[in-house]
Amino acid sequence: MSRLLLIALVLVMVAVAEAQPRARPPSPAYGRRVRCKSREYPSCYYVEHRCPSTCPHQCVVDCETCRPVCECNKPGSVCQDPRFVGADGITFYFHGKKNKDFCIVSDTNLHINAHFIGKRNPNMGRDFTWVQSLGILFDNHKIFIGAKKTSTWDNSIDRLDLSYDDQSIDLAGGEGATWKPATGVTITRSRDTNSVVIEVSRNFQIKATVVPITAEDSKIHKYGVTDEDCFAHLDLGFKFYSLSGEVNGVLGQTYGSGYVSRVKMGVDMPVLGGKKEFATSSLFATDCAVARFNGTRLSSSKDFQYVNLKCGSGLDGRGVVCKR
Repeated sequence: MSRLLLIALVLVMVAVAEAQPRARPPSPAYGRRVRCKSREYPSCYYVEHRCPSTCPHQCVVDCETCRPVCECNKPGSVCQDPRFVGADGITFYFHGKKNKDFCIVSDTNLHINAHFIGKRNPNMGRDFTWVQSLGILFDNHKIFIGAKKTSTWDNSIDRLDLSYDDQSIDLAGGEGATWKPATGVTITRSRDTNSVVIEVSRNFQIKATVVPITAEDSKIHKYGVTDEDCFAHLDLGFKFYSLSGEVNGVLGQTYGSGYVSRVKMGVDMPVLGGKKEFATSSLFATDCAVARFNGTRLSSSKDFQYVNLKCGSGLDGRGVVCKR
């Protein structure tokens, strides 16, 4: 066989190979597996889903639609830098200031302050901030929940810090582990580590998860996080069972009877001001300018019953439809 014929044959074989359809790489396996755990939806009950790419580690299954949804896009969410989704479904940011405390909900029988941690951003003239802990007051009780400082993140290690009436809570490990300090108060692990649900009957429910700032997050947002501190913080979801029309606070005001959003719409990152208005002297202080707390349980028929509302919002959190 001549050299020219051999070369021609090789070229034909290469062309034929390139013309063959190539196998597609498998689609990426996103974050954790989640299931619907409500037996009220038998067609969806315990069907496994994977969290979508937009929230690979923070999603739940909407049992009614049998689809995974990002927890941080639901009304009543406080996540990230801190990104709030109000009761009206409008998303806004409240940056506050690092190492300071701010009132996020204040009503007659519920007061919640948040402690912010963060890093200074010299290029923006403000701090990057995240919610590190909550101080919760109701009746004559108080609950503390916080994220312990950590350098290198390992999700198998529990970084939750909990206390009830100044007594440290030793919550057993494992999903479903429950601690009940008093009638109507329940704290339950929603995952094996780093995630709990705090429930006070007829008052509120808080879902809290400790999460780190990852190297990828830091690179994308230019946080400048180093190996010394991954700025572990709380991603939060709130549900309120009985609020008055006078409720206030960074998040609480969005549930008020006469609330009109002060957020400027149509911008990429709508920011709410009012650091002085919502600032408080300590994590369990009720001295913010908008405080409403007096430690008594509401009983008025005019109270707003948000527990019976079913709300859904778009992926960007800017729209919401609520049905009673």
